[in-house]
Amino acid sequence: MDARMPNPAVVIPEAMPALLAVVKAAGQGGVPQTVMELVHLRASQINGCSYCLDGGVTSARKAGVDEKQLATVAAWRDAPYFSPAERAALALAESMTRLADRSDAVPDEIWAAAAEHFDERQLAGLTLMIGLTNLFNRLNVTTRQPSGASW
Repeated sequence: MDARMPNPAVVIPEAMPALLAVVKAAGQGGVPQTVMELVHLRASQINGCSYCLDGGVTSARKAGVDEKQLATVAAWRDAPYFSPAERAALALAESMTRLADRSDAVPDEIWAAAAEHFDERQLAGLTLMIGLTNLFNRLNVTTRQPSGASW
């Protein structure tokens, strides 16, 4: 598979530092890195972004995500390996990624479940991470960035 073009954030080099600054800021929200990695993987699975999945699995392992979680994150509702906080974060990631699937894209019950486990700053970090993952997925899928390619 060949990319249609380089990643747009590479073509317009002023974009990448700004994107990476938001990634760094999202990490300052106080959410465990393992949770951030899980939501990144789940959104990337939904969006079919092989580039982000490839790099995301490596990053998740480095952060300490359990191999059983890596193997079952696509079916997290049916797998016993996720904590209630991780489940709430994954549900939020799915709703934020599938905005067009329902009229109430992120239902109050999904938000409330996340708010039971994460404070406002942590919710901000999660929301930024999920939003950025969706942005990177859309850039990579649209331009057909292949797994394992370097920018």
